[in-house]
Amino acid sequence: MSSSLSKQAVYALFAVIGVIVTWYFNLQAMEANPDFSLATFIADNYVNPSSASIMNDIAVVCAVFFIWSFFEARKLKMRFWWLYIPATLIIAIAFAYPLFLLFRERALERIELAKA
Repeated sequence: MSSSLSKQAVYALFAVIGVIVTWYFNLQAMEANPDFSLATFIADNYVNPSSASIMNDIAVVCAVFFIWSFFEARKLKMRFWWLYIPATLIIAIAFAYPLFLLFRERALERIELAKA
């Protein structure tokens, strides 16, 4: 297996893991709270200083990911870059980031093949 294919497989695996490990708990939260909403989800993440720290950490990571991925996608001529934003906000950064890396790796491979 080539290095690029190995990276792609790892990124794909982590995208799947990212969905599972986040949505397992998201579904529990939705089931436990019949009035579940985005506002309650966010409020639930600020119940103590530790959880607020993690929430703010993830918010900064998401902001940096959006900026970096925009410029990286533009540089590599990746299509549908904007889909990573709703994927992050609706599913999880744990899904969207490795998915972006998977498609980035494919774009880099495409560029390398075009040079050959």
